[in-house]
Amino acid sequence: MKLSVIGTGYVGLVTGVCFAEMGNDVICVDIDEKKIETLKNGQIPIYEPGLAVIVQNNYKSGNLKFTTDIKMAIEQTDITFIAVGTPMGEDGSADLQYVLAVAEDIGNYLIKPMIIVDKSTVPIGTADKVRATIKKTLDKRGVDIDFDIVSNPEFLKEGAAVNDFMKPDRVVVGADNEKSLEIMKELYRPFTMNYQRFIGMDVKSAEMTKYAANSMLATKISFMNEIANICELVGADVNKVRIGIGSDKRIGYHFIYPGTGYGGSCFPKDVRALIKIAGENNYSSEILKSVEQVNDLQKMTLVKKVVKKYGDDLTGKIFALWGLAFKPETDDMRDAPAITIVKELVKRGAKIQAYDPKAKEEAQTCYLKDVKEIEYFESKYDVLNNAEALLLITEWKEFRSPDFDEVKKRLNNPVIFDGRNQYDAVQKKNDGFEYHCIGKQME
Repeated sequence: MKLSVIGTGYVGLVTGVCFAEMGNDVICVDIDEKKIETLKNGQIPIYEPGLAVIVQNNYKSGNLKFTTDIKMAIEQTDITFIAVGTPMGEDGSADLQYVLAVAEDIGNYLIKPMIIVDKSTVPIGTADKVRATIKKTLDKRGVDIDFDIVSNPEFLKEGAAVNDFMKPDRVVVGADNEKSLEIMKELYRPFTMNYQRFIGMDVKSAEMTKYAANSMLATKISFMNEIANICELVGADVNKVRIGIGSDKRIGYHFIYPGTGYGGSCFPKDVRALIKIAGENNYSSEILKSVEQVNDLQKMTLVKKVVKKYGDDLTGKIFALWGLAFKPETDDMRDAPAITIVKELVKRGAKIQAYDPKAKEEAQTCYLKDVKEIEYFESKYDVLNNAEALLLITEWKEFRSPDFDEVKKRLNNPVIFDGRNQYDAVQKKNDGFEYHCIGKQME
């Protein structure tokens, strides 16, 4: 099939290249000329395992094209995916200005019947707004061209997006037109051949499914973090509790690992957006409000542990951080707990030495660019030199089994604040480390 994908961010690029990998002719469009030239040169503006190779292969084969010419892309394709950003507004709602701007472009350049697919995460009712914008633009042109709006939310995990697209748990498509639904089913057939994973529904239900899924996962995280905090107060071990409840098939082990809170591009934004949507419909979502509140408080957990040990005045003290990204296998720092932790420690007079395998540039140029009391290192061991303690923030694989003798040698004092509960064995071995984790009292 001939497809165009408007927006070459995380979702758009993965969507475009994975469809191209299955033999479709795909044109990826972006208004950022520098980004398009970078992609043409085989360079990927985001870190996502496995993405670079298939982008380069499909661009060389001709299945995948990159352009800033949206008019050409719309004229030459039959299905257009809208995959531009929907940043969170100040009131928590999703900002649709970029989605509707693309809709207006489509209305200006549409010359034949087309299926327009909302791939961006958008509030319930956005398809109606996109349809109205295109129709209004076509009316201004004085033309009548058939088009259909379809909702196709993405369920990609950062760090595993290519695999998630190629081997999806489910493909959700909302359409009010049976013909469009069948065309989308055929488009996704190569990805759903082994099992029947294609789920068709109405447009508004598809739009709601995305928000419901992310909010449910965020709820599990906040619930488990709250359980961890209670465990610590009463003397229970949250790691044992997690195993005890995860063995129940109705609960499962996914998303019940305690930590410093969730972050990233999806959970924070989608929870807030759904709270906003509920409020606009005169409903107060108390569970989701609590999920967000617990998560905000959880980002302070390690800071409170540091203050409890060293006092509120951290002047002259250096702390080493392992990890800045909100999760491993990505450079994304949007709403990452590390941002809160760094700023709160610095506010109390501390200096930070940080190491992350991929997120250094994001921290330096965006999320921590105004923090002067932070130094970035290229080695997980060099970052420990002269530090009072190590704080583990992100559970990258290279942090799982470090040389603890080297860690002890480099630190001023053998103290670890473990925000991911990875080093429980250190405490059990009783090899001289003072170990602080989440959801368990220090012995």
